[in-house]
Amino acid sequence: MSSGTDPSPDHRSVSPWQTAALALGITIASWLGMQIVHEFGHICGALATGGHVTHIELKPWTISRTDVAPNPHPLIERWSGPALGCLLPFAAWLTARALQLSWSYLLRFFAGFCLIANGAYIGSGALWPVGDAADILRLAPNRWPLALFGLITIPAGLALWNRFGPHFGLGPQPQPINKAHTIAIWCVIAAIAILEIAT
Repeated sequence: MSSGTDPSPDHRSVSPWQTAALALGITIASWLGMQIVHEFGHICGALATGGHVTHIELKPWTISRTDVAPNPHPLIERWSGPALGCLLPFAAWLTARALQLSWSYLLRFFAGFCLIANGAYIGSGALWPVGDAADILRLAPNRWPLALFGLITIPAGLALWNRFGPHFGLGPQPQPINKAHTIAIWCVIAAIAILEIAT
């Protein structure tokens, strides 16, 4: 009779390959998804203010871009990208959590990623304006709204990521990794890549 005890399912070690597959997959999917939601925000801002979208650049290997001409209210259109790019993923996560969906933690990671990415992009533009930040400053030369956006969104994103390690099978009490979720994430990545390359 063994003197040891079997570890409980909550304390069993998780394969590092499972952790890597999930972590890498959700990071890539979040990057691709963030760009899609960000550009969707620009599209919504343009259409809501009477603008006309002439081109949308969405490829896995490029930085996304939305061209609008005419653009009657460019400041609204420019801010709509990062603003809706943060709000929509956050709302999606809240909805999934309210519905108690088993994969809501993936949307939590995605929402945090979008908050941090958009916040860093716009917030850093207060000092080093590029892209949307440069356009915003050209239209309204006040740097503090950019900095404030980053100061709000980046900590909010980090708060969503707080204590996320167990979902990746890390920490003293790792959770089992759902292989179906990992497979689904990589299928989503493949689908996005195929659609973006084909269009």
